[in-house]
Amino acid sequence: MSDTPSVSDAQTAQPAAGQGAEAHAKKDEGFFSFLLWLVLGVVVLRSFIISPFNIPSESMLPRLLDGDYLFATKWSYGYSKYSLPFSVPLIPGRVFASQPERGDVVIFKAPPGDDVDYIKRVIGLPGDEVQMKNGQVWLNGKPIPKQPVADFVVPVTPNTHCYTPEFERMAKDGTASCHYPQFRETLPNGKSYNVLDLGRTPQDDTGVFIVPEGHMFLMGDNRDNSLDSRFPAIEGEGIGMVPQGNLVGKAAVMMFSTDGSAEWLKPWTWFTAARWSRIGGTF
Repeated sequence: MSDTPSVSDAQTAQPAAGQGAEAHAKKDEGFFSFLLWLVLGVVVLRSFIISPFNIPSESMLPRLLDGDYLFATKWSYGYSKYSLPFSVPLIPGRVFASQPERGDVVIFKAPPGDDVDYIKRVIGLPGDEVQMKNGQVWLNGKPIPKQPVADFVVPVTPNTHCYTPEFERMAKDGTASCHYPQFRETLPNGKSYNVLDLGRTPQDDTGVFIVPEGHMFLMGDNRDNSLDSRFPAIEGEGIGMVPQGNLVGKAAVMMFSTDGSAEWLKPWTWFTAARWSRIGGTF
């Protein structure tokens, strides 16, 4: 018998090979379709529901530390182009808009560049008169109650350093920590939070700021180390009155925090660097 395949053998083999290529093409198509839907899902989630943000400074001490990562709700104040990745101008104006409340911790785009995320606390709303007198906030002609509480103590770590050497303390075991004077403020709506007052600074006394319609007066809780609405909107020098249309989201829950000591080549440090006690805290 001849080993040469017959015509009928060849004809049956060809469809099998074609079916394999077709199945492979369908598999690739399914994989890329999955990736497309995954990317679309992430974009929708981050744009309209919830999105992560990291804290790169100490302007919101004691509530937020450098190295904190939090989730912010995107629906809280409505949607605008700032809700979308790269601020793509697909949403005209601001839809489903709502005004924040005094005391809310908000993420926003700051003038004049409008391209960087900031986080501060809402102090004044449209029509409010805000002033600083001797380090105390005055709202609509009345002082905001400011009660001293125990010092805020935070360990010195690779991403947390004392504002000046006078605030640093050394423990018997050789570890250093920062001790800051801390106060409890309570707004007229009952919202309470802690702030730091590190001493006399020029921004402890200001003129009266009148919040324009559609804007907010925002401040950092670390009152002497925050470039906020007390300073004019000059990039790197202050944010001035921020339009409510620049709101991105409302701080909701702490998802992670690191002291900055982790190293990529030492995986165990990813766990030892975590500030586990801070995870899960709400605003």
